[in-house]
Amino acid sequence: MTIDLAQRAYDRSARLDPIVRSLLDTDFYKFLMLQMIWKLKRDTRVRFGLRNRSNKIKLAEVIDRDELSRQLDHVRTLRFEKNELIWLANNSFYGKGQIFEPAFIEFLCGFQLGPYELAEKDGQLELSFDGPWTHTTMWEVPCLAIVSELRARAAIARLDRFALDLFYSRAKAKLWSKVERLQALAREGPLRLGDFGTRRRHSFLWQRWCVEALRHGLGASFTGTSNVKLAMDLGLEAIGTNAHELPMVFAAQARDDEELRAAPYAMLEAWTRLYAGNLLVLLPDTFGTANFLAAAPDWAADWTGARPDSKPPVEAAEELIAWWRSRGRDPREKLVILSDAMTVDTIETSVRALRDRVQVSIGWGTALTNDFVGCAPADLDLKPVSLVCKVFAVDGRPAVKLSDNPAKFLGPADEVARYVKVLGYRAGERREA
Repeated sequence: MTIDLAQRAYDRSARLDPIVRSLLDTDFYKFLMLQMIWKLKRDTRVRFGLRNRSNKIKLAEVIDRDELSRQLDHVRTLRFEKNELIWLANNSFYGKGQIFEPAFIEFLCGFQLGPYELAEKDGQLELSFDGPWTHTTMWEVPCLAIVSELRARAAIARLDRFALDLFYSRAKAKLWSKVERLQALAREGPLRLGDFGTRRRHSFLWQRWCVEALRHGLGASFTGTSNVKLAMDLGLEAIGTNAHELPMVFAAQARDDEELRAAPYAMLEAWTRLYAGNLLVLLPDTFGTANFLAAAPDWAADWTGARPDSKPPVEAAEELIAWWRSRGRDPREKLVILSDAMTVDTIETSVRALRDRVQVSIGWGTALTNDFVGCAPADLDLKPVSLVCKVFAVDGRPAVKLSDNPAKFLGPADEVARYVKVLGYRAGERREA
């Protein structure tokens, strides 16, 4: 059934179109991480918080705070439906059997998101979630999706029904022109590309249209979607592995400098007790890729692949290729997942540069599900906002993220300086986050 996007946007019915309509409307890696947290760290208390890296955009002046509260409150009313849990419990992910334990599925039966704190400061929203890690972790994606969509709704609010129809028609044509370029890229050689666009999407319905367009246009080159709800509804592969919060929490719990140096690798060891195969994907940049790779135990090179997240994609892949070679592994047997701010231009450049040297997979995010520049009057600000929801504190102690890009650093200055010293961080190039 084709959805009339313009009419739905014009009606703006909260009953019909809440921004988040299911607890499955999140990224697959949240469930993989949640199972590990539930097994190993269920008593850990973690505070997550929203951060707007595009700080020139004053979100509190754009987004209606009461509507934001209504949308957040709505998500707190959601529970997992029986058919959703049956699908999670019995579906095969990454070609494996049932990867979620029955006791974990039972835990999800009564799951409810916890409270939030909402305030404003200097024109920015201050939104945070404090509680057991098992519950605060699941706020990350709905929080970002809600804020992103409310900002989009505010931007197009003055468009009438006819203007909205033109707006979405232009957006569809713009996306399809990208698909045609990707079709040409796939004709040249292997292409693996999936949807990673939930967190900063324009809307749930638009993300669904984008995913269906990729499935129709790319066929076997389309590997699936990180959005679990869409994967279930459309019969697609749910894709994703892990995120920065895991090493951030393990590091924040370190009792001394020695444990801090070991924390990223202790997290990997914990992960391997649960998962294998294509779920063994390193995320090396949490505290800096160069120092992470230099100190990594040899067994880390046996993992299936890596997802660099804060360097230019080809540069990041070259660094990994050199590391695998230095550890006596054949890079052609390894997987590199490129997902940081990928555009159709960087997808083309990266795939062409890396084919036959390493297995390349693309996670296409914001530039897939929230690229409306040029589709509406020039005075409408539709440039996506760089939003993140990250760990701020763990059991009352500050959390830190370094990244290869200093613009993405998080944490108090004194703790950041300590991590830089203890972990031997090598400064990266500062780029717009």
